[in-house]
Amino acid sequence: MTASMPARLALCLAMTLCVQSAWSADDRPMELKMIAHEALDGDAGAQLLYGLAYLDGRDGLKPNAEKAVYWLRRSARIGNAYAQLTLGNCYAEGKGVEKNPEQAVKWWRKAAGKENAKAQYLLGKAYLEGIGATKDPKQALHWTTLAAEQGNKDAQYLLGKMYYEGQDVPYQKEAAKSWLSRAAEQAHSEAINLLAIIDGMLEGSTKTYQQSAEVLIDKAKKGDPQAEYELGLRYESGAWDVNKDNKKALRWITKAANAGNRLAMKTLANIYQHGDLGLHADPEQAAQWEKRASGNPSDK
Repeated sequence: MTASMPARLALCLAMTLCVQSAWSADDRPMELKMIAHEALDGDAGAQLLYGLAYLDGRDGLKPNAEKAVYWLRRSARIGNAYAQLTLGNCYAEGKGVEKNPEQAVKWWRKAAGKENAKAQYLLGKAYLEGIGATKDPKQALHWTTLAAEQGNKDAQYLLGKMYYEGQDVPYQKEAAKSWLSRAAEQAHSEAINLLAIIDGMLEGSTKTYQQSAEVLIDKAKKGDPQAEYELGLRYESGAWDVNKDNKKALRWITKAANAGNRLAMKTLANIYQHGDLGLHADPEQAAQWEKRASGNPSDK
């Protein structure tokens, strides 16, 4: 141990000097020195902080994905769930390491086992899509449900979508609506749109949602507000035989709203409120469409 102490002290001093230079304009040098010491001493929380700082270029550090992965891995190996989640993300994106879906799943699984909701969602999605893991509908449903029950809106949307589409699970309309509603309450735009389809179209006499893209486009061009709205939603998500196109989505949803479709009005209000479809958030526009949606369909 005595032989290693000088080397460790030298490394600690070098790190402290690096930290001081990186934060030369900051007024917290003592705090950063403490983090440096604690990270070297094996504190998982301090190692996580270093990793995130390098990953995002926080607090004066220049972004350095490789150094981020170094510290995240140290933290993840001694059990920090958030470090495990983030390290998995790095492997999934090829950020600081070679892209490796299997390694991503490995680290997400560790974090998911510690009840990290985001990791549970990503693990469920991996099992659903068969990316980084063998496709397994039961495991997909298990982990996605756990994440959804913890309030993860992406998991709630995915679970609702699975039940609605009968995607590797039995079709259950009420279960779909229940989970989509929870995600919609957290302003998940895709959940809001899918709920609109279920509530406004599944029960509609024309069954617009079942029609092919060609038929729908023809009806929309002829001025059918329901078809215009559905076509806009399809362009927003890239579903049902059309390519994702934000401009076309906005154009058709707006046409439907101007033609009196209340669901389109509500969707536009949400789009402007949150700045979706590549737009900047516009609370005034959002309020106008919300007001029109709550009034008479003919109000302009």
